[in-house]
Amino acid sequence: MKNNGGDNMARTVMVIGHKNPDTDSICSAISYAYLKNKINKDKEVVYEAKRAGHINGETAYVLDHFKVELPEYVPDVATQVKNIEIRKTPGVDRTISLKKAWMMMKELDVVTLPVVRSGRLEGIITTERIAQSYMDVYDNEILSRAHTKISNIAETLDGEVVVGNPEEYYIHGKVIVGAAHKWYLEGEINKGDFVILANRTQSQLLAVKSGAGVLAVCNNSELEDEVINLAKENDCTIIVSPHDAYTVARLVNQSMPISYFMHTRNIVTFKTEDYLDDIKEIMAKQRYRDFPIVDNHGMYVGMISRRNLLGARKKQLILVDHNEGAQAVDNISDAEILEIIDHHRLGSVETVSPVFFRNQPLGCCATIIKQMFNEQGVKIPKKIAGLLLSAIISDTLMFRSPTCTEIDKSAAEDLAKIAGCNIEKLATDMFTAGSNLKSKTAEAIFYQDYKQFTIDGVKFGIGQICSMSEEELDAVKNRMHDYIDKISKGSGLDAMYFMLTNILTEDTKLLYAG
Repeated sequence: MKNNGGDNMARTVMVIGHKNPDTDSICSAISYAYLKNKINKDKEVVYEAKRAGHINGETAYVLDHFKVELPEYVPDVATQVKNIEIRKTPGVDRTISLKKAWMMMKELDVVTLPVVRSGRLEGIITTERIAQSYMDVYDNEILSRAHTKISNIAETLDGEVVVGNPEEYYIHGKVIVGAAHKWYLEGEINKGDFVILANRTQSQLLAVKSGAGVLAVCNNSELEDEVINLAKENDCTIIVSPHDAYTVARLVNQSMPISYFMHTRNIVTFKTEDYLDDIKEIMAKQRYRDFPIVDNHGMYVGMISRRNLLGARKKQLILVDHNEGAQAVDNISDAEILEIIDHHRLGSVETVSPVFFRNQPLGCCATIIKQMFNEQGVKIPKKIAGLLLSAIISDTLMFRSPTCTEIDKSAAEDLAKIAGCNIEKLATDMFTAGSNLKSKTAEAIFYQDYKQFTIDGVKFGIGQICSMSEEELDAVKNRMHDYIDKISKGSGLDAMYFMLTNILTEDTKLLYAG
């Protein structure tokens, strides 16, 4: 298991490309995550490839062709509940006694216990609610109303059930301390009552004959056979406790089940996927100190308090194929950037601390990743070679792009040998899979490969589509011009551009709005 929290599980570092990811962005993330795990000596860290958007048809073809799993989609990297230390307070059953709950709270040094059944949260019991249970001293029927289990009573009194079934419940009657003369008790005991007695045999017999439901005999007093037999005949439970009558009277209400006192309504819970910024305000308005955490399936995970928010660890990222804040996954400022591997101009991503930054004027980020494999002496697996080759083919338009260098071409040739691929055939299959523009909406076409830039205070966005068919490009040109003209008005950008590139003729038509 992996997380970004404060427990002992391995920490995840995400390797992620830009929004609206192209083939280079996805393949470079997968390949670099593989390399980092190979050279990583810190076993407490695991590198995982992620994606900041939905993939296009070309990338889907590449992943399917080389049998590589699609990276998980991460919409943003704001700190979530699962990234902080969640206290693993064990869940308790609703039937345990108040005394047992109180002892657990003291042992765990907590003020709240989650009440759980089959892994799901039923409620919470707090020290405040337990304290309140002691305050209603005039209610002598609360023990029966709470449907207290006989075994709970015996356990709380440190006693033993001598007559009766420990699994039954005390459900009717009041609690009486039988310290008075027997003639007085005769008029006080009603059917089902819980009677606390000492060693007076006559008082014990009188209580049973009067219909008592339970006798609590104090001081480990020995019972006469006559009392035991009469209790069995009258279905009267007898519990023998080592404590005196005063102590038994004080303890008995602590045997009540927490279900009678626990909070079950309007409990404020959070999910592991919730964002800290969303829950902080909610927590501040609540009088509770601790809050239960559940997963997406409603299963109890643990507890957090306001104190846990202070030690929240930011998500850690490695950026590939971009270094512009506008192109990065949402809430990038909330994360900790560890590395940047890119082949574009220097952008606007800011970091709190120094990072490893590698930027080279090449046609593809995957070319840099390939170099890093060689520098580290790590053998490139066949699948990874296929991904890196596909990224270079895609980003350089099969070496036709003006940004393509001899280094890119040489890297592609080396990778093709490892992957066992024909470059021309792979390129044709990839570009064909990425075209098929007729079935796509204007929005899907525009954002298939889209990035935002800011230069000298001017903000603009650029989208691009590539095809091997001039006819296909002409068919969508007017539709795309109308679309960017429409969306540019509410985009907050100074200008929007869209390039229609013919891979075979190496021509590009530029549409403009703004």
